[in-house]
Amino acid sequence: MSTAIQNSPTTNSTTYRVLIAISFCHFLNDTIQSLMLAIYPLFKSSFNLSFGQIGLITLTYQATASLLQPMVGWYTDRHPKPFSLSFGMACTLLGLLQLSMASSFPALLLAAAMVGSGSSIFHPESSRVARMASGGKHGLAQSIFQVGGNGGAAMGPLLAVWIVLPHGQGSIAWFSAVALLAIVVLTGIGFWYRDHHRQPKKAAAHIAPTLPKKTIILTLAVLLALIFSKFFYMASISNYLIFYLIQHYGVSTATAQYHLFCFLASVAAGTLLGGPIGDKIGRRKVIWVSILGVAPFTLALPYVGLHTSVVLSICIGFLLSSAFPAILVYAQELLPGKIGTISGLFFGLAFGLGGIGAAVLGQLADHWGIETVYRICAYLPLIGLLAILLPDIGRHAEARSVPTEPPRAAPASAGMSANGR
Repeated sequence: MSTAIQNSPTTNSTTYRVLIAISFCHFLNDTIQSLMLAIYPLFKSSFNLSFGQIGLITLTYQATASLLQPMVGWYTDRHPKPFSLSFGMACTLLGLLQLSMASSFPALLLAAAMVGSGSSIFHPESSRVARMASGGKHGLAQSIFQVGGNGGAAMGPLLAVWIVLPHGQGSIAWFSAVALLAIVVLTGIGFWYRDHHRQPKKAAAHIAPTLPKKTIILTLAVLLALIFSKFFYMASISNYLIFYLIQHYGVSTATAQYHLFCFLASVAAGTLLGGPIGDKIGRRKVIWVSILGVAPFTLALPYVGLHTSVVLSICIGFLLSSAFPAILVYAQELLPGKIGTISGLFFGLAFGLGGIGAAVLGQLADHWGIETVYRICAYLPLIGLLAILLPDIGRHAEARSVPTEPPRAAPASAGMSANGR
């Protein structure tokens, strides 16, 4: 794997070997992460946890990831670290082993923090690798990269049903082989990353935002509101759908896990299509349709039967997930030249808001019931109305490049701009 990736071209053509490899690692990384979420019922019964404590586990994991990701992206924009991806996966491996041996609630929190630390290193740097290998097809590259993560997230419930629930907490350690495989592949990507930056660069494109500062600030505020809407609602599904189905419909835990898999699989499909569609018709249109367009389905979900709820959840997952690749690339085009910082910021917000959402919704579920929580969350996608305030910057992104002399030591962001544009 390392030889194949190392010999991949670093021209302006799309390097699909690298994109597929980094997407595969994203699949492995998020398989581990989703496994932790999928076995919450096991921890809830084994440790006698409340919904609030379950929310705190998610908050610990996602807050660790969200706080570190922007700093990782900012630092690696200036000091590329090709093998930091392998190091991050090693942190995830240690967290996974700790999760399999935890005997108390604080030990579960420590394991969640270790997995979160690995994720905080993996996501901004792997997003940078995807853009480096995009050959200018930024939306497509982000979709290929992110669909790996969504596919891994969809595997978690199935692995919980097939392996962890029948064999108990100790079987979580078996998935250390998944982390080790990811470390091997990420080492190969690290060689490609290193050699890419060693090669002489063409004149780097110095790209400065042309929009007024106030417009940029307003646009970022709108994007943050849309991220809030998306990931708060996603937290209600990812963390509590199993409990909602068991309580509202009286289904078994295994049946609820399969329903969660259907939702997460639709998320993977929506992610794959969101980026390339944004490349063709513009990011703004994709953002508008994906977030606001999901509202009729979320509003209907709490009031339908079991089988209809599966159909609606699939539609919700598909539409909502198509937004994030478009939002991320839109933000990168809004503030060009800061790929790692933007990637770390938005992935960090995604994790942080998801963690806060899990904790808040867990507390609300303890006091008001999980069914009330779902009726309240149904209105969150209406925040998508704010998308009308987003300027259409996608079509003019290419026109903002002004060739300049490259710096003596090409930083990650300069290499990215030269390769991606």
